[in-house]
Amino acid sequence: MNSIHIDRTKIVLHPDPTRVLLRPFLQTGDRRAMKLCAQVMALSDRDVDALWKQVKTEFGSRHAKIEEFLLQRFSRVRACLHPGQKLSKERKLLLGSYFSHEYSLEASALFNPSMVPHPDQSDLPAGSLRFILSLRATGEGHISSVTFRTGVLDKKSGITITDPTRYCLEPAQIPNTAYHKPIFERKLQELGLAGSLSRHVLDGLENSFTQDELRTRVQEAVKDRPMQDRKAHTAAAKIMLLAQANYEVQFDADSRPSERVLFPSTPSQSNGIEDARFVLFKHDDGTQNYCATYTAYDGKMVLPQFIETADFLHFKFSTLNGPAVQNKGMALFPRKINGRYVMMGRQDAENIYVLFSDNLHFWNTSQLILKPKFPWEFIQIGNCGSPIETEAGWLVLSHGVGPMRKYCIGAFLLDLNDPTKVIGRLREPLITPDENEREGYVPNVVYSCGSLIHNSRLILPYAMSDYATTFATLSRDELLAAME
Repeated sequence: MNSIHIDRTKIVLHPDPTRVLLRPFLQTGDRRAMKLCAQVMALSDRDVDALWKQVKTEFGSRHAKIEEFLLQRFSRVRACLHPGQKLSKERKLLLGSYFSHEYSLEASALFNPSMVPHPDQSDLPAGSLRFILSLRATGEGHISSVTFRTGVLDKKSGITITDPTRYCLEPAQIPNTAYHKPIFERKLQELGLAGSLSRHVLDGLENSFTQDELRTRVQEAVKDRPMQDRKAHTAAAKIMLLAQANYEVQFDADSRPSERVLFPSTPSQSNGIEDARFVLFKHDDGTQNYCATYTAYDGKMVLPQFIETADFLHFKFSTLNGPAVQNKGMALFPRKINGRYVMMGRQDAENIYVLFSDNLHFWNTSQLILKPKFPWEFIQIGNCGSPIETEAGWLVLSHGVGPMRKYCIGAFLLDLNDPTKVIGRLREPLITPDENEREGYVPNVVYSCGSLIHNSRLILPYAMSDYATTFATLSRDELLAAME
């Protein structure tokens, strides 16, 4: 066995079904919506006031800005009403409530954590570090979203988690996000959508354009084409889907990190934003921002995608493109190596690969660097987050799958200047699921999406059987010394 002392903490982040998110409910433009609106409009003012008072009493304290949300929902059904109708605020709010519902985003699980330094390191004792933890929250229908917690590591690497508020909120989509024509055109080529229609669309756009401008051009390009020209109309729809998958969102500045939820909002994410692997990335000019790969899931297909943020308030979602963008578990190195971006992945669902690129959004080739070797990982191996830079090399936490589909966490070491070279590897796993970690949504699994080193200790957050999240700490030096 490894001569590494593992300190399992007693901290457990359990899924909390009381953390509910306001979400749209029912379509807002069909016959059912029109019938529902007519029924509410037929109520007397007295009945409306009584019903709204009941809704406000029952749900008002569960959400920070419930009236704002319900009025937004009302605006979506306004077209179902007769033009010019004047409504009281109470009737508008009541109508909005019929087209809204609560979603318990972590009712089933809170797992697969990723840990990075917090952007705000002010007002801390010497030797301490504030961190932000991203987590995969899973609720009804196995829909996964990204939620956050914050905490502090003291100088001895003791962990304190800040209690979350009970409120949850989604960000506002930023209207008219700018797209850059050369990158958008290259993405169209990667998707096999380059042709006469796309050329016609792009020729009428400036080098930087908005989604509204793109939509106008797409509509103009197909308006004179017969509906029987299915190829053109399908291409037009896919061009817009690509644009919708590249978007930006903004949370209110007065919100706390634990209140912020990145919920699926595009067709490719419709069943989940899964397993975000955040890393603090250092650019050539010395600036830093946070990047994350994640798995977009639409119920049938998984697709690695990309998130960028500087402050965990404003997030930019982008598609990743190229033949090497496959399968789950891609993780970005925290800086360029020899002038190129570097990514780690598991392109064949079994082995570990390293990818190089001159552009963060395009990944064309991959190189196999590691295969399952030991019995605890015979089925498959993969990374448990972005590599961590040490003087000895790039430290990579890994997962291995063995008998009875048991997941364990291991580690290996890559050369600092040539990450295709494996220079060390643990023969035995660091963490295997113990009796307190075996039972859950998916039994016999321990898994992480990102760790960090603080004061010579590896701080390893990990999921217990795809249900809850805990932490372990261990000596960095003992870990590096145990590499073979």
